[in-house]
Amino acid sequence: MSKFLLIGSTEPFSGKSAAVLGLAKHLQQQGVKITYGKPLGSCARENGSPEGMDPDMRFVADTLRLTQMPPMLFQLDEDALLTHIQQSLGEPDPVCSVAPLREFAEGSAADLILLEGPADLYEGELFGLSLAKMAQALEASVLLISRYHSPSAVDSLLFAHRQLGSHLAGVLLNDVPPDQMEPAKTIVRPFLEGQRIPVLGILPSHRILRSISVGELARQLEAEVLCCPDRMDLMVEDIAVGAMNVNSALKYFRKLEHKAVITGGDRTDIQLAALETSTLCLILTGKLPLDPRIRARAEELEVPILSVDLDTFTTINRIERVFGQIRLHEEVKVRCIQELMSANFDFSRLYTHLGLTQPLVSAVGA
Repeated sequence: MSKFLLIGSTEPFSGKSAAVLGLAKHLQQQGVKITYGKPLGSCARENGSPEGMDPDMRFVADTLRLTQMPPMLFQLDEDALLTHIQQSLGEPDPVCSVAPLREFAEGSAADLILLEGPADLYEGELFGLSLAKMAQALEASVLLISRYHSPSAVDSLLFAHRQLGSHLAGVLLNDVPPDQMEPAKTIVRPFLEGQRIPVLGILPSHRILRSISVGELARQLEAEVLCCPDRMDLMVEDIAVGAMNVNSALKYFRKLEHKAVITGGDRTDIQLAALETSTLCLILTGKLPLDPRIRARAEELEVPILSVDLDTFTTINRIERVFGQIRLHEEVKVRCIQELMSANFDFSRLYTHLGLTQPLVSAVGA
Protein backbone atom coordinates (compact mmCIF):
# COMPACT_ATOMS: atom_id res chain seq x y z
CA MET A 1 0.00 0.00 0.00
CA SER A 2 1.32 3.43 -0.94
CA LYS A 3 2.33 5.85 1.81
CA PHE A 4 0.67 9.25 2.20
CA LEU A 5 2.35 12.62 2.66
CA LEU A 6 0.00 15.52 3.37
CA ILE A 7 1.17 19.01 2.41
CA GLY A 8 -0.62 21.40 4.76
CA SER A 9 -0.38 25.06 5.65
CA THR A 10 -1.09 27.39 8.55
CA GLU A 11 -2.94 29.95 6.39
CA PRO A 12 -4.27 30.26 2.83
CA PHE A 13 -1.87 30.99 -0.03
CA SER A 14 1.20 29.86 1.88
CA GLY A 15 2.73 28.08 -1.13
CA LYS A 16 1.46 24.50 -0.87
CA SER A 17 1.26 23.90 -4.62
CA ALA A 18 4.78 25.28 -5.07
CA ALA A 19 6.10 23.01 -2.32
CA VAL A 20 4.32 20.02 -3.88
CA LEU A 21 5.97 20.70 -7.23
CA GLY A 22 9.43 21.30 -5.77
CA LEU A 23 9.22 18.15 -3.69
CA ALA A 24 7.59 16.01 -6.39
CA LYS A 25 10.15 16.96 -9.03
CA HIS A 26 12.98 15.98 -6.67
CA LEU A 27 11.30 12.68 -5.79
CA GLN A 28 10.81 11.84 -9.46
CA GLN A 29 14.46 12.61 -10.20
CA GLN A 30 15.45 10.18 -7.43
CA GLY A 31 13.35 7.41 -8.96
CA VAL A 32 10.56 7.56 -6.36
CA LYS A 33 7.17 6.78 -7.91
CA ILE A 34 4.72 9.47 -6.85
CA THR A 35 1.22 10.63 -7.55
CA TYR A 36 -0.69 13.66 -6.35
CA GLY A 37 -4.20 14.60 -5.32
CA LYS A 38 -6.28 17.24 -3.59
CA PRO A 39 -9.03 15.80 -1.37
CA LEU A 40 -10.67 19.20 -0.87
CA GLY A 41 -11.00 21.29 -4.02
CA SER A 42 -10.86 24.97 -3.16
CA CYS A 43 -10.87 26.76 -6.54
CA ALA A 44 -13.79 27.32 -8.86
CA ARG A 45 -13.56 25.20 -11.96
CA GLU A 46 -12.48 27.19 -15.02
CA ASN A 47 -13.14 26.84 -18.72
CA GLY A 48 -11.15 23.96 -20.11
CA SER A 49 -10.72 22.29 -16.71
CA PRO A 50 -12.31 18.83 -16.42
CA GLU A 51 -15.34 18.39 -14.19
CA GLY A 52 -14.29 17.85 -10.59
CA MET A 53 -10.74 19.17 -11.03
CA ASP A 54 -9.73 22.69 -10.03
CA PRO A 55 -7.18 24.55 -12.19
CA ASP A 56 -4.36 24.40 -9.62
CA MET A 57 -4.72 20.64 -9.39
CA ARG A 58 -4.73 20.31 -13.18
CA PHE A 59 -1.58 22.42 -13.52
CA VAL A 60 0.32 20.31 -10.98
CA ALA A 61 -0.88 17.07 -12.58
CA ASP A 62 0.11 18.22 -16.06
CA THR A 63 3.51 19.47 -14.91
CA LEU A 64 4.27 16.15 -13.19
CA ARG A 65 2.78 14.20 -16.14
CA LEU A 66 0.45 12.22 -13.93
CA THR A 67 -2.35 10.08 -15.28
CA GLN A 68 -3.79 8.21 -12.29
CA MET A 69 -4.62 10.45 -9.35
CA PRO A 70 -6.47 9.95 -6.07
CA PRO A 71 -10.08 11.17 -6.07
CA MET A 72 -11.27 14.53 -4.83
CA LEU A 73 -13.62 13.99 -1.89
CA PHE A 74 -15.39 17.36 -1.68
CA GLN A 75 -15.50 20.61 -3.65
CA LEU A 76 -15.48 23.56 -1.28
CA ASP A 77 -17.89 25.81 -3.12
CA GLU A 78 -20.86 27.53 -1.49
CA ASP A 79 -23.51 25.16 -2.83
CA ALA A 80 -21.62 22.05 -1.68
CA LEU A 81 -21.07 23.51 1.78
CA LEU A 82 -24.74 24.43 2.26
CA THR A 83 -25.89 21.06 0.99
CA HIS A 84 -23.60 19.22 3.38
CA ILE A 85 -24.69 21.37 6.32
CA GLN A 86 -28.34 20.68 5.51
CA GLN A 87 -27.71 16.94 5.22
CA SER A 88 -25.83 16.94 8.53
CA LEU A 89 -28.59 18.61 10.58
CA GLY A 90 -29.08 16.70 13.82
CA GLU A 91 -26.09 14.44 13.21
CA PRO A 92 -23.17 14.09 15.67
CA ASP A 93 -19.68 15.37 14.89
CA PRO A 94 -18.64 14.71 11.27
CA VAL A 95 -16.69 11.52 10.65
CA CYS A 96 -13.67 11.53 8.36
CA SER A 97 -14.51 9.47 5.28
CA VAL A 98 -11.22 8.67 3.56
CA ALA A 99 -12.21 5.22 2.26
CA PRO A 100 -11.84 6.28 -1.44
CA LEU A 101 -8.26 7.44 -0.74
CA ARG A 102 -7.40 4.19 1.03
CA GLU A 103 -8.86 2.17 -1.84
CA PHE A 104 -6.80 4.18 -4.31
CA ALA A 105 -3.64 3.62 -2.25
CA GLU A 106 -4.20 -0.13 -2.16
CA GLY A 107 -4.27 -0.32 -5.95
CA SER A 108 -1.65 2.33 -6.68
CA ALA A 109 1.85 1.56 -7.94
CA ALA A 110 3.17 4.79 -6.39
CA ASP A 111 5.68 4.70 -3.54
CA LEU A 112 4.26 7.94 -2.17
CA ILE A 113 0.94 9.74 -2.58
CA LEU A 114 1.26 13.50 -2.14
CA LEU A 115 -1.99 15.07 -0.96
CA GLU A 116 -2.40 18.84 -0.98
CA GLY A 117 -4.23 19.58 2.26
CA PRO A 118 -6.74 22.24 3.32
CA ALA A 119 -5.97 25.96 3.19
CA ASP A 120 -5.34 26.17 6.94
CA LEU A 121 -5.64 24.13 10.14
CA TYR A 122 -9.43 24.51 10.32
CA GLU A 123 -10.73 24.13 6.76
CA GLY A 124 -12.45 20.80 6.13
CA GLU A 125 -13.62 20.37 9.72
CA LEU A 126 -17.22 20.43 8.44
CA PHE A 127 -16.52 17.23 6.51
CA GLY A 128 -14.32 15.67 9.17
CA LEU A 129 -11.39 16.32 6.83
CA SER A 130 -9.26 18.89 8.61
CA LEU A 131 -5.52 18.41 8.28
CA ALA A 132 -5.19 16.70 11.65
CA LYS A 133 -8.14 14.37 11.08
CA MET A 134 -6.94 13.35 7.62
CA ALA A 135 -3.44 12.69 8.94
CA GLN A 136 -4.84 10.44 11.65
CA ALA A 137 -7.30 8.59 9.41
CA LEU A 138 -4.72 7.96 6.67
CA GLU A 139 -1.80 7.40 9.05
CA ALA A 140 -0.09 10.07 6.97
CA SER A 141 2.96 12.21 7.58
CA VAL A 142 2.52 15.97 7.26
CA LEU A 143 4.82 18.58 5.75
CA LEU A 144 3.53 21.94 7.01
CA ILE A 145 4.10 25.13 5.01
CA SER A 146 4.19 28.45 6.86
CA ARG A 147 4.46 31.77 5.04
CA TYR A 148 6.87 33.62 7.30
CA HIS A 149 5.74 37.22 7.80
CA SER A 150 7.42 37.65 11.20
CA PRO A 151 8.36 35.63 14.31
CA SER A 152 4.63 35.55 15.16
CA ALA A 153 4.44 32.61 12.72
CA VAL A 154 5.78 30.51 15.59
CA ASP A 155 2.39 30.66 17.36
CA SER A 156 0.56 28.82 14.58
CA LEU A 157 3.37 26.26 14.28
CA LEU A 158 3.21 25.44 17.99
CA PHE A 159 -0.58 25.09 17.72
CA ALA A 160 -0.22 22.85 14.66
CA HIS A 161 2.31 20.65 16.43
CA ARG A 162 -0.12 20.16 19.29
CA GLN A 163 -2.79 19.06 16.79
CA LEU A 164 -0.62 16.86 14.58
CA GLY A 165 1.74 15.29 17.11
CA SER A 166 3.94 12.54 15.67
CA HIS A 167 2.32 12.94 12.23
CA LEU A 168 4.27 16.17 11.73
CA ALA A 169 7.30 15.30 9.60
CA GLY A 170 8.52 18.89 9.60
CA VAL A 171 7.83 22.46 8.59
CA LEU A 172 8.92 24.65 5.72
CA LEU A 173 9.22 28.38 6.40
CA ASN A 174 8.32 29.98 3.09
CA ASP A 175 8.61 33.41 1.48
CA VAL A 176 10.91 34.75 4.20
CA PRO A 177 11.70 38.48 3.68
CA PRO A 178 15.41 39.33 3.29
CA ASP A 179 15.60 41.14 6.63
CA GLN A 180 14.05 38.13 8.39
CA MET A 181 16.33 35.41 7.00
CA GLU A 182 19.04 35.69 9.65
CA PRO A 183 16.73 35.61 12.71
CA ALA A 184 14.70 32.83 11.07
CA LYS A 185 17.84 30.71 10.77
CA THR A 186 19.62 31.59 14.01
CA ILE A 187 16.75 32.12 16.45
CA VAL A 188 13.43 30.73 15.17
CA ARG A 189 14.75 27.45 13.76
CA PRO A 190 16.70 26.49 16.93
CA PHE A 191 13.64 27.35 19.03
CA LEU A 192 11.31 25.19 16.93
CA GLU A 193 13.80 22.32 16.88
CA GLY A 194 13.94 22.58 20.67
CA GLN A 195 10.16 22.12 20.69
CA ARG A 196 10.61 18.93 18.61
CA ILE A 197 9.35 20.62 15.46
CA PRO A 198 11.76 19.74 12.61
CA VAL A 199 12.51 22.70 10.35
CA LEU A 200 13.24 21.09 6.98
CA GLY A 201 13.72 24.28 5.01
CA ILE A 202 13.73 28.07 5.00
CA LEU A 203 12.94 29.56 1.59
CA PRO A 204 13.68 33.24 0.93
CA SER A 205 11.24 35.51 -0.86
CA HIS A 206 11.80 35.54 -4.60
CA ARG A 207 10.55 38.10 -7.09
CA ILE A 208 9.62 35.43 -9.67
CA LEU A 209 7.31 33.61 -7.29
CA ARG A 210 5.61 36.87 -6.32
CA SER A 211 5.13 37.93 -9.94
CA ILE A 212 2.22 37.29 -12.30
CA SER A 213 2.17 36.84 -16.05
CA VAL A 214 0.51 39.34 -18.36
CA GLY A 215 -1.67 36.49 -19.60
CA GLU A 216 -2.91 35.77 -16.07
CA LEU A 217 -3.64 39.47 -15.55
CA ALA A 218 -5.65 39.51 -18.76
CA ARG A 219 -7.60 36.45 -17.65
CA GLN A 220 -8.32 37.77 -14.16
CA LEU A 221 -9.42 41.17 -15.50
CA GLU A 222 -11.36 39.68 -18.44
CA ALA A 223 -9.37 42.11 -20.56
CA GLU A 224 -9.18 42.56 -24.31
CA VAL A 225 -5.61 42.26 -25.64
CA LEU A 226 -5.10 45.22 -27.99
CA CYS A 227 -1.55 44.46 -29.14
CA CYS A 228 1.39 42.07 -28.73
CA PRO A 229 -0.65 38.94 -27.88
CA ASP A 230 2.53 36.88 -28.22
CA ARG A 231 3.99 38.57 -25.11
CA MET A 232 1.54 37.16 -22.56
CA ASP A 233 4.37 35.28 -20.81
CA LEU A 234 6.04 38.48 -19.52
CA MET A 235 6.20 38.40 -15.71
CA VAL A 236 4.92 41.50 -13.88
CA GLU A 237 6.40 42.18 -10.45
CA ASP A 238 4.78 45.50 -9.56
CA ILE A 239 1.80 47.70 -10.35
CA ALA A 240 1.86 51.47 -10.92
CA VAL A 241 -1.15 53.75 -11.26
CA GLY A 242 -0.90 56.69 -13.64
CA ALA A 243 -3.23 59.38 -12.31
CA MET A 244 -0.92 62.38 -11.99
CA ASN A 245 0.77 64.89 -14.31
CA VAL A 246 3.37 63.62 -16.78
CA ASN A 247 6.47 64.90 -14.96
CA SER A 248 5.40 63.29 -11.67
CA ALA A 249 4.45 60.12 -13.52
CA LEU A 250 7.88 59.79 -15.15
CA LYS A 251 9.65 60.12 -11.79
CA TYR A 252 7.30 57.54 -10.30
CA PHE A 253 7.56 55.07 -13.20
CA ARG A 254 11.38 55.20 -13.24
CA LYS A 255 11.49 53.90 -9.66
CA LEU A 256 9.72 50.67 -10.59
CA GLU A 257 10.96 47.87 -12.83
CA HIS A 258 9.09 44.96 -14.43
CA LYS A 259 5.78 46.73 -13.85
CA ALA A 260 2.31 47.04 -15.29
CA VAL A 261 0.83 50.54 -15.48
CA ILE A 262 -2.87 51.15 -14.94
CA THR A 263 -4.25 54.37 -16.38
CA GLY A 264 -7.32 55.74 -18.11
CA GLY A 265 -7.84 54.96 -21.76
CA ASP A 266 -7.93 58.70 -22.46
CA ARG A 267 -4.58 59.47 -20.75
CA THR A 268 -2.32 59.21 -23.81
CA ASP A 269 0.27 61.42 -22.12
CA ILE A 270 0.62 58.96 -19.21
CA GLN A 271 0.58 55.98 -21.59
CA LEU A 272 3.50 57.42 -23.60
CA ALA A 273 5.39 58.22 -20.39
CA ALA A 274 4.93 54.65 -19.16
CA LEU A 275 6.25 53.25 -22.43
CA GLU A 276 9.47 55.25 -22.00
CA THR A 277 10.29 53.35 -18.78
CA SER A 278 10.62 49.63 -17.97
CA THR A 279 6.92 48.88 -18.39
CA LEU A 280 5.92 45.33 -19.32
CA CYS A 281 2.21 45.97 -19.78
CA LEU A 282 -0.29 48.81 -20.09
CA ILE A 283 -3.74 48.30 -18.58
CA LEU A 284 -6.20 50.87 -19.92
CA THR A 285 -9.50 51.45 -18.15
CA GLY A 286 -12.79 52.71 -19.54
CA LYS A 287 -12.86 50.57 -22.69
CA LEU A 288 -11.92 53.48 -24.97
CA PRO A 289 -10.44 53.27 -28.50
CA LEU A 290 -6.64 52.99 -28.53
CA ASP A 291 -4.71 55.98 -29.88
CA PRO A 292 -2.76 54.88 -33.03
CA ARG A 293 0.42 56.55 -31.67
CA ILE A 294 0.24 54.43 -28.53
CA ARG A 295 -0.33 51.25 -30.53
CA ALA A 296 2.62 51.97 -32.81
CA ARG A 297 4.99 52.71 -29.93
CA ALA A 298 3.85 49.68 -27.92
CA GLU A 299 4.29 47.37 -30.91
CA GLU A 300 7.75 48.82 -31.51
CA LEU A 301 8.72 48.10 -27.86
CA GLU A 302 6.75 44.82 -27.75
CA VAL A 303 4.69 45.95 -24.77
CA PRO A 304 1.22 44.34 -24.60
CA ILE A 305 -1.78 46.57 -23.95
CA LEU A 306 -4.88 45.33 -22.12
CA SER A 307 -8.23 47.10 -22.23
CA VAL A 308 -10.71 46.59 -19.41
CA ASP A 309 -14.34 47.61 -19.08
CA LEU A 310 -13.73 48.74 -15.49
CA ASP A 311 -12.89 51.94 -13.68
CA THR A 312 -9.37 52.42 -12.31
CA PHE A 313 -10.33 51.80 -8.67
CA THR A 314 -12.03 48.47 -9.43
CA THR A 315 -9.12 47.40 -11.63
CA ILE A 316 -6.63 48.12 -8.86
CA ASN A 317 -8.67 46.15 -6.33
CA ARG A 318 -8.89 43.13 -8.61
CA ILE A 319 -5.16 43.13 -9.29
CA GLU A 320 -4.31 43.52 -5.61
CA ARG A 321 -6.38 40.42 -4.88
CA VAL A 322 -4.56 38.54 -7.62
CA PHE A 323 -1.15 39.50 -6.25
CA GLY A 324 -2.28 38.37 -2.79
CA GLN A 325 -3.21 34.95 -4.18
CA ILE A 326 -0.34 34.17 -6.49
CA ARG A 327 -0.88 30.89 -8.29
CA LEU A 328 1.81 28.68 -9.72
CA HIS A 329 0.64 28.58 -13.33
CA GLU A 330 3.87 29.47 -15.17
CA GLU A 331 6.81 27.20 -16.01
CA VAL A 332 9.29 29.87 -14.91
CA LYS A 333 7.86 29.61 -11.39
CA VAL A 334 8.20 25.83 -11.44
CA ARG A 335 11.91 26.14 -12.28
CA CYS A 336 12.32 28.80 -9.60
CA ILE A 337 10.78 26.71 -6.81
CA GLN A 338 12.87 23.71 -7.84
CA GLU A 339 16.05 25.76 -7.50
CA LEU A 340 14.98 27.21 -4.15
CA MET A 341 14.03 23.81 -2.76
CA SER A 342 17.26 22.21 -4.00
CA ALA A 343 19.32 24.86 -2.23
CA ASN A 344 17.31 25.26 0.96
CA PHE A 345 15.40 22.07 1.79
CA ASP A 346 16.69 19.04 3.71
CA PHE A 347 15.32 16.24 1.54
CA SER A 348 17.35 13.52 3.26
CA ARG A 349 15.74 14.28 6.61
CA LEU A 350 12.27 13.99 5.08
CA TYR A 351 13.25 10.74 3.36
CA THR A 352 14.32 9.32 6.70
CA HIS A 353 11.00 10.23 8.32
CA LEU A 354 9.07 8.64 5.43
CA GLY A 355 11.22 5.51 5.39
CA LEU A 356 12.22 6.03 1.76
CA THR A 357 15.60 5.32 0.18
CA GLN A 358 17.96 8.23 0.78
CA PRO A 359 18.33 10.69 -2.13
CA LEU A 360 21.54 10.73 -4.09
CA VAL A 361 22.16 14.41 -3.31
CA SER A 362 20.95 16.28 -0.24
CA ALA A 363 20.25 19.99 -0.01
CA VAL A 364 23.37 22.01 0.78
CA GLY A 365 21.68 25.12 2.11
CA ALA A 366 19.23 23.58 4.54
